[in-house]
Amino acid sequence: MNTPHLVERQERHEDVARGACLSYSIHMSRNPALPRIIHSVAPIRICDNGGWTDTWFAEYGTIFNIGVYPYAEVQIQVFERNDVDDRIVIHAENYGERFAVTPAAGDWTHHPLLEAAVEYMKVPNDAAFELSIHCDAPAGCSTGTSAAVTVAVIGALDRLTPGRMTPYEVALTAQKIETEMLGQQCGIQDQLCSAYGGINYIEMFQYPHAAVSQIHVDNSIWWELERRLVLVFLGKAHSSSAVHEKVIAELEGGGPDNPKLDALRRTAPRSRDAVYAGDFAGLGRAMIDNTDAQAALHPELVGTDAQTVIALARKHGAIGWKVNGAGGDGGSLTLLTGDLSSQKRELVRAIESAGSGFQVLPIYLSRHGLRLWEAS
Repeated sequence: MNTPHLVERQERHEDVARGACLSYSIHMSRNPALPRIIHSVAPIRICDNGGWTDTWFAEYGTIFNIGVYPYAEVQIQVFERNDVDDRIVIHAENYGERFAVTPAAGDWTHHPLLEAAVEYMKVPNDAAFELSIHCDAPAGCSTGTSAAVTVAVIGALDRLTPGRMTPYEVALTAQKIETEMLGQQCGIQDQLCSAYGGINYIEMFQYPHAAVSQIHVDNSIWWELERRLVLVFLGKAHSSSAVHEKVIAELEGGGPDNPKLDALRRTAPRSRDAVYAGDFAGLGRAMIDNTDAQAALHPELVGTDAQTVIALARKHGAIGWKVNGAGGDGGSLTLLTGDLSSQKRELVRAIESAGSGFQVLPIYLSRHGLRLWEAS
């Protein structure tokens, strides 16, 4: 039973609570609504055994690759159109740039890939938004960073359009933007890895269409593979377009059954089978054979810096190495280390003290591909 002074105290508390609620209500009514925020992340790609066979001139191919973090991150803040001056703003955080865009066919002045993606997705005219992009992986790292960014951008923008795209549709759209809108040479495996994540075996049965089989293994294999992998950035952006054009001209002339392409294709199923079996020595041999097959396409695809890192890897007990992406000057390598973690740490120290700006980038395997969620 309440005594008079307890009743009085309770009434005072209720008055304070009502006042606080009224104050909060007035405060909220005097401020514009918080923006809708769309979040999107997509992993980058390493260890693409069978790369070069996911291209238009290969016509068909098999590719093994691994999705890892750091991921590309996109945020979209959605506003009421009348609350902002510019309907579409892009904030490229890595470049320290923020600029307004007006979708217009081919008139891309700052970051064509981002602007083309915004134009392609045909966001309704009554939607105003700021699109922010960030990735901790260095630009030109040969890890499919641009594909990861495009996949994340398309996934986020898809939240502003009717319907929903599947991961495969997002990957196909991202690849189409690079090839058809920007006229670039581009395979399909990077976009698929970013959309699906994890460890993938990709069978391209007719360019650009493919079947993606994700490799699911026990945690003991997953964790051991993650422990053994090392990603080495060679200190400068990948830049070998002239060499690539020579290689493409030769491969195009040799047709899809060119023995050099077959040598690359064969490394993908070997990699898949090795991971399923937990056979890290077998995976390492497939990585080395793939790198040798890249060098057979053109010696400059395995550059001097890459050879320096490979020599250090061999000296410190590594059992596999793969020049990421198409290869060439700059970019990165994936290394597969041996049984002892101490040897891996010694290798990392040797690489980072070798000069030339070599950098070991922290990575871990992605359990997921494109991830999307919203908050207010």
